[in-house]
Amino acid sequence: MTLKIVKSGLATTIQDMGRPGYFHLGIPEGGAMDRLSMRAANMLVGNPEEAAGLEAVFMGPEIEFTQEASVAVTGAELPVMVDGEPRETWTSFTMKPGQVLSFGFLQAGARAYIAVSGGIATEPDLGSRSTYPIGALGGVEGRAVQPGDELPVGDAPTVAEGRSVPAALRRGPGNPAELRVLTGLYWYRLTDTAGQQFFEDTWTVAAEADRMGYRFKGGRPLEFVEREQPFGAGADPSNIVDGCYSYGSIQVPGGTEPIVLHRDAVSGGGYFTLGAIISADMDLIGQLQPNTQVNFVNVDMDTALAARADRKAIIRKIREELG
Repeated sequence: MTLKIVKSGLATTIQDMGRPGYFHLGIPEGGAMDRLSMRAANMLVGNPEEAAGLEAVFMGPEIEFTQEASVAVTGAELPVMVDGEPRETWTSFTMKPGQVLSFGFLQAGARAYIAVSGGIATEPDLGSRSTYPIGALGGVEGRAVQPGDELPVGDAPTVAEGRSVPAALRRGPGNPAELRVLTGLYWYRLTDTAGQQFFEDTWTVAAEADRMGYRFKGGRPLEFVEREQPFGAGADPSNIVDGCYSYGSIQVPGGTEPIVLHRDAVSGGGYFTLGAIISADMDLIGQLQPNTQVNFVNVDMDTALAARADRKAIIRKIREELG
């Protein structure tokens, strides 16, 4: 079976759970920005949770089906239509041969996840089908989908229509969104006042918000503790001698606009990082639209670990709900 891409949407890519194990070589893990939504979509259609599907940003694609298949769309509220007739999000439905899946205008969130029974079966690169355009890995020849592409899909039986994830188990950011932060190795570079103001201020998602990172604006500039810059760090006080970046690291070039590094981000560089978004909140960033207000919340490791356990519990409850 193949999926015929009639229209590609704005930036639709093939994604799975990523390619861990190569970050030390400068190849990011990649994968779905909102992994809970990707997992849920796969569970709804009977796929393994790590199966490859489509990640659509702001605008959905138009896809013609060549065989019967089960489909589910999760994540952003992007109205779903089959031959022009509406279908529910976060709920399984059946596509017949010749039918066309399309989408209306975005209502909430930023990224929708489209899972098809059998999973997208393009050739994997380094163990993953996730699209990483900068490295030309995964996806369709290392790029986003385009009109005219025909995407192979694995063989799998369809599932019952109407399987649904309860609303209470669907995660999304509020407005203002709250992103929890663990301060990190270079936090000492900030003055006490600057550190306090960072968490007091309300920030806004800038237009530069993609798979590499999200920029935030609107807060007060950071002030740094005076020091003699070490050799190799340059003159700007926000510079360091090159260091490693974790996923979710918050770098602040020039001390003005924080950038949260996401799935396709670089693995190191010369900007200081004040900390990192906790793992449980990384999914939420992928659903933030430009101009959304955000508050960063300072938490400790116990809180971060509890949040991670809560997220795992939600995924477990979805599994139980769908059998």
